[in-house]
Amino acid sequence: MTTAAPVQLPSRLPSRIEALKHKMETREARIGIVGMGYVGLPLALLFSGEGFRVTGFDIEPAKVAKLNSGGSYIVRILPESIREAQKSGFCATSNYADVAEMDAVIICVPTPLNEYHEPDLSYVTGTIESIAPYVKEGQLIVLESTTYPGTTEELVVPRLEAGNLSGLKVARGADDAGLHVAFSPEREDPGNDTVSRHDIPKVVGGCGPVASELAAAMYGAIFRRVVPVSSPSVAEMTKLLENIYRCVNIALVNELKQLCMRMGIDIHEVIDAAKTKPFGFQAFYPGPGLGGHCIPIDPFYLSWKAKQFDFHTRFIELAGEVNTAMPYFVIDQIANGLNEHAKSIRGSKILVLGLAYKRDIDDLRESPSLTILELLRDKGAVVAYNDPYFPAVGQGRHYALNMTNTPLDNLGQYDAVVIVTDHTSYNYREIVEQSKLVIDTRNAAKGIVSDKILRC
Repeated sequence: MTTAAPVQLPSRLPSRIEALKHKMETREARIGIVGMGYVGLPLALLFSGEGFRVTGFDIEPAKVAKLNSGGSYIVRILPESIREAQKSGFCATSNYADVAEMDAVIICVPTPLNEYHEPDLSYVTGTIESIAPYVKEGQLIVLESTTYPGTTEELVVPRLEAGNLSGLKVARGADDAGLHVAFSPEREDPGNDTVSRHDIPKVVGGCGPVASELAAAMYGAIFRRVVPVSSPSVAEMTKLLENIYRCVNIALVNELKQLCMRMGIDIHEVIDAAKTKPFGFQAFYPGPGLGGHCIPIDPFYLSWKAKQFDFHTRFIELAGEVNTAMPYFVIDQIANGLNEHAKSIRGSKILVLGLAYKRDIDDLRESPSLTILELLRDKGAVVAYNDPYFPAVGQGRHYALNMTNTPLDNLGQYDAVVIVTDHTSYNYREIVEQSKLVIDTRNAAKGIVSDKILRC
């Protein structure tokens, strides 16, 4: 009697989520990144460096053309890095229809404040409305732009669902059908070369377990550690906590600096002594005001959202007020210094050193230098600036300067030289020797003894 051969049942086909995770792990997934700025472009290069085929989306034709020609418009990103990424398939476009070809789309667009210090999410909403018609089943959409808790679920999800042409919904349960949406805060720190980007842990919070799993798989391909949290709101609040922590502590030392100046105490010597304590203290440093894409803005995002819950974030708002007032404090110190030389601000020739919001970068966002230049102009000073990273500065959302870089020579022609950004390329000893008066807002002239220096 013969025995029939056993029936070979077909193996279970991989689910859509398993297939996409596999594409992430094997670097076959196509990644789209919207916003080729200080966050999006470095992220694109990280993915490209791991072999992913990346498409960068941007509404500025000049940026798209520059990238596709193998060039770079960010000082710390060399053209060689762009050309190397092109070998892995990197390209840039302003055609949002190409979103349909992506497996995942990451949104890295600005989230500034409006004139009333309220969140301006027009870049986010504009992006969502642009990509929504082209999103597809099973796609992962991740917002990285800093924002208030609730943005992903209250703003991004409804607009994606309303704007897509296929009636797709955002998957929230264990089912893998629909769109998958998550939030993952960027942790970019321009000019910081002490920590490799791959070593910066990546927080992810998805609208449901599938979105979280997909986002973790994608970021796990380029970051050595992924930190999943329970929801997009937790991830959004995590970003705010990180930056408000810095904002509050910087406000503290900015206020202590003003007190120490009245008491004849060097705040920087105090900080240097305090940071020798091996526990319970982290050094923060005073300056002419806050700059960058997050720290000056995040407290206002949270305080705005808190009002919806009948909660007043007094401590956080006070820190924001202290930091916002610092450029005005610098103007007062310039006036005091000129007064000692029998001069007034009106009619004085003043050179501002540094436009960037921090040393050795080409980033103007929210820089206190811009406010200081405008305040000096308003008071009648004849102002000029020098910054090796900016041959010219035009106008932005909150400033209209239209100035060109002034060579760093003949410093004796100026009534005051104001150090606002402490670029390492400056020779501060020579600057002090050649100037009549130096207003040092960054402790850049540390160790230099001269009665020409007013440290503030």
